[in-house]
Amino acid sequence: MTPPRGIESCHLYLCTPDRPDLAAFVAACIAGGVDIVQLREKHLEAKPLLERARIVRAVCTEAGVPFILNDRPDLALEVEADGLHVGQDDAPVALARRILGPDAIIGLSTHDPNDLACATGAAAPDVSYISAGPVEATPTKPGRPGTGLDYLALATARAAVPVFVTGGVTPDKIPALAHAGARHFVVVRYLTEATDPQRAARVLRDAIDCVVEVA
Repeated sequence: MTPPRGIESCHLYLCTPDRPDLAAFVAACIAGGVDIVQLREKHLEAKPLLERARIVRAVCTEAGVPFILNDRPDLALEVEADGLHVGQDDAPVALARRILGPDAIIGLSTHDPNDLACATGAAAPDVSYISAGPVEATPTKPGRPGTGLDYLALATARAAVPVFVTGGVTPDKIPALAHAGARHFVVVRYLTEATDPQRAARVLRDAIDCVVEVA
C-alpha cells in the first residue's frame, strides 16, 4: 500500500453510485488509470452507506488512490475517507474542514460565475479543488442545464486550485475540454455504463495523458 497522491496530480476522477460489483468495478477503473474515486450515493441511509464506503475505501487504500465521499462529513470521518465533496446546498466547506481536519481533500461544486466568485474570492472557503459544470446536461444532475465551455474556461483561468470538469466527459470530447483549460476530468457514465470498465478507463487515461503532457 502507498499513501494517496495529492489532488494536483489526479487527472481522472471516477464518481460512482453504489452497485452490486462495487469493489471489482472500482478496482478495474483504477487498473485502467483512474487516480481518484468518489462514492456518490443519494439513496442509502447512514449505516448501509458506511458499509459500502468502507468497501471503496479498502480498494482505494490498497491502490494508493484518494477516496472521496459525497455530502456527509460525519460519515467521511467515520470511514476515514481522504476527503469529501459537497455541492452548493450541502454542508458548508468550513464545517467539513473542521470535522475532517487540515489535511483532508475538500471539493466544492460550482456551476456559474457567482459560485466561482464565492469559491475563489477573498473570503473563499478552504477548498482543495472545485468542479466546474456540468458542461453538458447530464442525467446524473437532473434539471441542471449545461454550463458550456465558456464557464469552464473562466473557472480554469481564475481558480487557484485544481478545477475538475464535469458533464459528459468522453475520450472524443477531451481535446475540446482541454482547449478550454481542463486538465482534470470527472467521469460518471462513460465508466459506470461500460461493459469493460478497465478498458474504458484506459482509453480515457490515454486521451487525458496526451493533453496533460502538452500542457
